[in-house]
Amino acid sequence: MNTETILVVEDEPAIREMIVTTLEMAGFECLQAEDVNEAHNQVVDHRPALILLDWMLPGNQSGIDLCRRLKKDEMLSELPIIMLTARGEEDNKVQGLDAGADDYITKPFSTRELISRIKAVLRRSNALSGDKPIEAQGLSLDPVSQRVSADGTPVEIGPTEYRLLAFFMSHPERAYTRTQLLDQVWGGNVYVEDRTIDVHIRRLRKVLEPYDYAKFIQTVRGTGYRFSTQVNG
Repeated sequence: MNTETILVVEDEPAIREMIVTTLEMAGFECLQAEDVNEAHNQVVDHRPALILLDWMLPGNQSGIDLCRRLKKDEMLSELPIIMLTARGEEDNKVQGLDAGADDYITKPFSTRELISRIKAVLRRSNALSGDKPIEAQGLSLDPVSQRVSADGTPVEIGPTEYRLLAFFMSHPERAYTRTQLLDQVWGGNVYVEDRTIDVHIRRLRKVLEPYDYAKFIQTVRGTGYRFSTQVNG
């Protein structure tokens, strides 16, 4: 396998240079962009393995706008994105993750932390990017097209709920704590409260409810949640 390429989208030259140097020393190849349009062109032309995306960018589009744009594009939606930002507030982190970002890192950060987070996201992305559809009693998830269907009917599902369902269906019949789900679905060291995970579980159940599949997302008292086709009662 070739060296993995990372697109660094950052408008401050000094920070961009520091990140690129760090990544190249760690064995990655780098592409660079300083605004949304340049970044989008790089993504389309070169298909990087991962995007490091600054929240605040020049022009009338922010990093979060680009994140949403990529996640809505069928050909590009599977590209993992780590948001870079100086903002540390909880609601901004949740907003970034809701837009489809895979992880979140707040400036200033150590180079060791950056490399660790990139490798973790790439590992998770590779693990979830198998090409065989997963099926459970009529509920089907296709990792290639990132589509979910219920008894052949397409299901409208948001990016975060898709990742949550993909993880659950890849690891059925096992209970996971909120902390484990946070690490597996959102990425380690992302400071999201337990209640945020509960909100996404509720959203996922609401999406599956009309097709009678919400019952597969089960609460395990004292632990967390599991995906199981074995429904009691």
